[in-house]
Amino acid sequence: MPRHLRFSRLLICALFAASSGAVASQPVLLISLDGLRPGDVLDAEKRQLNLPNLKRFVSAGTYASEVHGVLPTLTYPSHTTLLTGVSPAKHGIASNLTFDPLLKNQQGWYWYAEDIRVPTLWDAAHAKRLSTANVHWPVSVGAQVDYNLPQIWRTGTADDRKLMNALSTPGLLGPMEKELGPYADGIAETIEADETRARFAQRLIETRHPTFMTAYFTALDHTQHQVGPDALEAHAVLERLDAIVGRLTEAALKSDPTTIVAVVSDHGFAKLEHETNLARAFIDAGLITFDDKGQVAHWDAEPWYGAGSAAIVLHDRGDANTRNKVRDLLNRMAADAATGIDHIFDRGEIAKRNGNVEADFYVTFKLGYQMATDIKAPLVGPSKLRGMHGYDPTFPEMRSTFLIMGAGVPRARNLGAVDMRDIAPTLARYLEVSLSDAEGKPLL
Repeated sequence: MPRHLRFSRLLICALFAASSGAVASQPVLLISLDGLRPGDVLDAEKRQLNLPNLKRFVSAGTYASEVHGVLPTLTYPSHTTLLTGVSPAKHGIASNLTFDPLLKNQQGWYWYAEDIRVPTLWDAAHAKRLSTANVHWPVSVGAQVDYNLPQIWRTGTADDRKLMNALSTPGLLGPMEKELGPYADGIAETIEADETRARFAQRLIETRHPTFMTAYFTALDHTQHQVGPDALEAHAVLERLDAIVGRLTEAALKSDPTTIVAVVSDHGFAKLEHETNLARAFIDAGLITFDDKGQVAHWDAEPWYGAGSAAIVLHDRGDANTRNKVRDLLNRMAADAATGIDHIFDRGEIAKRNGNVEADFYVTFKLGYQMATDIKAPLVGPSKLRGMHGYDPTFPEMRSTFLIMGAGVPRARNLGAVDMRDIAPTLARYLEVSLSDAEGKPLL
């Protein structure tokens, strides 16, 4: 849109708002950097990080000293909370992976927006006829988004890009690839893949001028899993992500000077050393049985992977004998310090923490431990990964990030510690849309 037309549109909206008492929506760009810890930005100099664009939010905008997340501190539940203002107990995205006790779903994730049980910011913007765009945000396949490049993968091969094209907004990806080159594969989590997605996000801002846009970048999370949260390689990736934030912010403000830009993360990170094979323990206890082809034949109770935690689901919630058997098994395991089990929640405690409503028990691990993914692994063994999350959200290491900057946002304001459920209502206020189901409150 030519600059004089954009200015005219802004002037008309401002005059209408002044004369009618209405408040015009401000465009919002929501950027997520998976695994960004608040200290990475607030203590950047001490950590020898050069982050001029992220630091700008601290001096020219408002920020939280830390964000208290949800149970579990995983990517998909957290990102859904960031869009809805409610906890996993209410929005229904209880983990990254869907529960698959028979191991038939080929490690399928919660990719599909239809699984979200409450309205999202995308939905609220759509209801008000505001234009929306998305690049790679979790749980976005089939979302009510005008220009949608969702996150999806299956095989890790070139066919995944065909799947992406089929599930994106019709007619969107192909022409953009002709201009910008191939889009990133769905499973690609490198900084180079993030930089590719950033080019597409920037072009959507420049050509589509969405009123609400989400953009998600995963390379920091991926790198911290591989080498740990404080490794030099992770710092180098974060500095390149800082440049992405700068380019997208500049493009958004050029498109509309009243734009609000928010940077969030889903969880913190902790060093990882050990894995505990909960599934093996359940198999040995006869709670999971296999047929002669190695397929699950029957299950009475099964752990649901959550990295630094695990939900335990009973096949029959009314089976008191199985419930007692599982409770005894978990208590015996927790009594062995080598397993790294920190706490076992029952259904009442899970409900108090707004956690997984499908779980009959919930196991949280001590920092440095996670649930093993290979049922053939020993009960306790070393981890190949060096960093992890998914732990109890009360652990300081799991705290996440919230930064916001733009027209009308107070400068250099520290909100202190905030609840992750407050972020979506805060953005809704700038968009002037309603999130009636939100459990959180606007921060500004």
